[in-house]
Amino acid sequence: MIKQPKIHLFDFIISLSEAVDLISPLVANHHFKVAYIAYMIGAELRLPPENLNDLVLAGALHDIGAISLKERLDALQFELENPYQHAEMGYLLLRNYGPFLQIADIVRFHHVPWNRGEGLEFKGKKVPQGSHILHIADRVAVLTGNNQQEILSKSKDIIKKVESQSDKLFAPELVEAFKSLALKESFWLEAASPSISSVLTSRITLPVVELDIERLTEIAKLFSQIIDFRSRFTATHSSGVAASAEYLAKLCGFSGRECLMMRIAGYLHDLGKLAVPVEILEKNGQLTKEEFEIVRAHPFFTYRILEPLKDLEEIAAWASFHHERLDGSGYPFHHRAYDLPLGSRIMSVADVFCAITEDRPYRKGMPKEQAVKVLDDMVKNSALDAYVVEVLKSNFDEVNEFRKIAQSSAAEEYRIFYEGAGF
Repeated sequence: MIKQPKIHLFDFIISLSEAVDLISPLVANHHFKVAYIAYMIGAELRLPPENLNDLVLAGALHDIGAISLKERLDALQFELENPYQHAEMGYLLLRNYGPFLQIADIVRFHHVPWNRGEGLEFKGKKVPQGSHILHIADRVAVLTGNNQQEILSKSKDIIKKVESQSDKLFAPELVEAFKSLALKESFWLEAASPSISSVLTSRITLPVVELDIERLTEIAKLFSQIIDFRSRFTATHSSGVAASAEYLAKLCGFSGRECLMMRIAGYLHDLGKLAVPVEILEKNGQLTKEEFEIVRAHPFFTYRILEPLKDLEEIAAWASFHHERLDGSGYPFHHRAYDLPLGSRIMSVADVFCAITEDRPYRKGMPKEQAVKVLDDMVKNSALDAYVVEVLKSNFDEVNEFRKIAQSSAAEEYRIFYEGAGF
């Protein structure tokens, strides 16, 4: 019997922050570093535990709106040319999800300078104190770099840089709190640690917030948007796969809870594509061999990101093995039929089904007859499970309708998202 997964919110956020940092090794650990520095400044100010909790979560997710490589690298500059765009996009992603409601505004205003209305308002909106703390933490994190051995020699210059912006970019009381922290070598060494996520979890005590299956589904959908909204070519793909896989699982006799788990797996199956540059995702021509190898790595990263979450073991397998083949010639693990659970086989069929039937900006989806032929050919070539494909073929119109409804809803969410961000 498959048990009900229960995941601690912060453990899940750590895994997913690592996924976002896949966009470039140059930004590796940036989210964790900001979360750590923000927490330490908040603790120096003796903020209540709930505020510290919000700072850590906001720090761990503050740049999720920077969904292209260029935006992530631009965010590593101390002086930003367009600081509000990715912050607004992060806000738009977070605002509709219960666990993140408290931190959405913190993320939205985390680049607002203190001297814009003395930090009280921005564009008619009240700026939370947490945003100002996140702002200074983010800029300090950028200045620290990634070399732990050099950080102590750089610390005095960083302090001077931050001091020069007191009452300008940064609130004076926050600069003073930072300077107090900066007296400790341990602060700098921990902030620049290559294992900052471990430092964060060991040093910081947060309340345990368990995610039940419904809340887990909600957050998985948020991360499907982070994955898909990077490109108009993939804007609705994960939603379609999640809906198709969930319905196929129901037809294959899965329980209600297992069907929800299948939907979660569908939302997360392309999580590793965050390591694929948008330029490759949107390339009109044929991929080079090197580009194709980058794409082929994505299910490996999906698996490794989810692997530490032990209660998601089944979901990780269902999500990550969708490019494996029954004859062992798939990728990246080359599992054979006996290694592939029914959930993984369902996910493979759902992924192919959506890929060939959904409309993309550069082509229309296949009609039923053509799609069925593709699926049958893949069964003959040991790529897809014959039983699952037969279930799909017997219920093709129903599954296709579920896919269309889910992708139509996702397309509307995509439109609202980019209109809200000013595009």
